[in-house]
Parts: sequence; C-alpha cells; structure tokens
Amino acid sequence: MTLHPQAQAVLDLLNEAPTPLKDLPPAEARAAYDRFIIPRNFDPVTLPHVEDREIPGAGGPMRVRIYRPDNDGDPLPVFLFIHGGGFVIGSIESRDPQCRLIARDTPCIVVSVDYRLAPEHPYPAAPEDCWAALNWTHANAGAIGGDPARIAVGGESAGGNLAAGLALRARDACGPGLCAQILVYPVTDMFFEQDLPSYGLLDEDYFLTRDQMAWYYDCYAPGATATDDMMLSPSKADDLGDLPFTQIVTAEFDPLRDDGKRYGERLAEAGVTVEYTCMAGMIHGYWHYGKLIDASGEALKLTIDALQRVFNDRS
Repeated sequence: MTLHPQAQAVLDLLNEAPTPLKDLPPAEARAAYDRFIIPRNFDPVTLPHVEDREIPGAGGPMRVRIYRPDNDGDPLPVFLFIHGGGFVIGSIESRDPQCRLIARDTPCIVVSVDYRLAPEHPYPAAPEDCWAALNWTHANAGAIGGDPARIAVGGESAGGNLAAGLALRARDACGPGLCAQILVYPVTDMFFEQDLPSYGLLDEDYFLTRDQMAWYYDCYAPGATATDDMMLSPSKADDLGDLPFTQIVTAEFDPLRDDGKRYGERLAEAGVTVEYTCMAGMIHGYWHYGKLIDASGEALKLTIDALQRVFNDRS
C-alpha cells in the first residue's frame, strides 16, 4: 500500500510548522498542538448535557468532562475516555468532538479525563489519575445517570497505553468490572523492547519519529530505557487473560502498528475476544483530523459499533 493522499496532506501541514513540538516548552507545545488539531477535527455536535467537573485525583482535584446524550431515564452505559499526546501534550478539548459523537451515537455517558501531564508530573501521575477517575466513575455512575455494571475504558496513543494499563490494574486489584477496552494505535511497549517490523518507520517521515518518541519518554519516564512495569508497558504483563473484550485499531504507516497488532495477538492467545483493524494508508494521529481524513470517521464508527454491542450484551 501507499500513503493515503489525505494522510499525506496532513503530514505536509505538520511539516510546515516553524518549530517542532519537541523543541518548544511543554506549555507552548500543548497550545500549539491544540491550535493545530481543533479546527481540523470534527465540528462538535450538540448534546443536552456537557459538564466539566472536579473530582478527587491522585494528586489533588482533577477535571473530567462528562457528556450525556438524550435518553429515556434509564441508566446509560459509561465510557471512560483517555486522550493521547505522548503523556506530554493533548487535552480534553482537542478530543471533544469524538467524545460528543461517541456519547450521542452509542448512546452512552462519556467521562473524559484531564490527567496530569509530564514533565511537570512524570510517571506514575497519569496512570494514578486514570485509576482515580475509573474508581470515581464506578462509585458515582448512578449519580450521573450511568450504569456501574456497564463501564468501558479507552483511549488513543498514550491514552491507549493508559487504558490498557487500567484494564490490567482493574483485573489484578479486583477493581471495577469492565466490559471493553478500546485501544486506538496504543503504545504497549514503552521503550520498543520487542523486535517489531513497524519500528523501522520511526526513522521515516510519518510524523511519529524516533526523536519525537524520545522527547515524550524523556519527559514521562526520565532516565528509563527499559521496564518490567506493566503500568508503563502493558505488553510486559505475564498474564493477559481475564481481560474484557478488546478493540484495537492501528494505522499502516504508524511505527506503533505492530505494537498494537502483537498486543492483540497475545490477548487472543490468552482467551480474550479481540477485534483488530489496521487502517490502510494512515499515519499516527489520523484519528483526530475529522475534517481532513475520512478514516477518522471510519475508525470512530468501528468504536461506536463495538461499544453498542458490548453495552447491549446482557449475557
């Protein structure tokens, strides 16, 4: 396959940036990243209830954004969403359109987590915040109109890493039961310790480069080059059994492609139901360019379809 023209057009725009994100102070990088994504993402659809709320986080009060669609008064399932951005950038705002569409079309309540970012808050701040958010969501599901027996977690890129770690922690700590994990081009092998063919794409010009990943990891886990910690690298878990239904969506020209694919294979070998899709011709990050890349909508529909099935499965 070849790079899709829509992905190439976005890549060309990214390469026009005067200063790479990794060369900016973190706060400026975050602002520049959101300025680039937000006008190119889907237009946000209207929902009857969208609320920012402070909840207890691992390091103090933490913001979540709660999306509630129209419903007939019955408790709705809940999807805990974790944004990507290399643990350094990204925000609730830049993924707001996807959360709105998931909430409306599933339908379900979406809780989007504003976890602490590196380098100001290195590992384990982000997974601890996500764990706090999951437990708060479970404990307060009824109060926000949700069903505590139907909770799924998910995220893209770094958010996929955090969602995968969350599912492992919930299993091992007898935490809230989950009915699905949705992983969009996740990083499950933090320091590329597996010998996977797609890692060669780190040395090509497909947005996610070796230097970019090194910046993320230097901020998030400074000084580390390998790990046995499954909260950093979920692929390091010895046992991947007893995990919920898993959907993994990757991109053909993404260095993380084979990371997600191999994680799905290992889950399936452990008896987990897995649905895997690789989006042809796509680069890392295509998911949040709804106005420019058709595959963004196609991948989002895959997620909505999967959530509808698992949330409606009463077996």
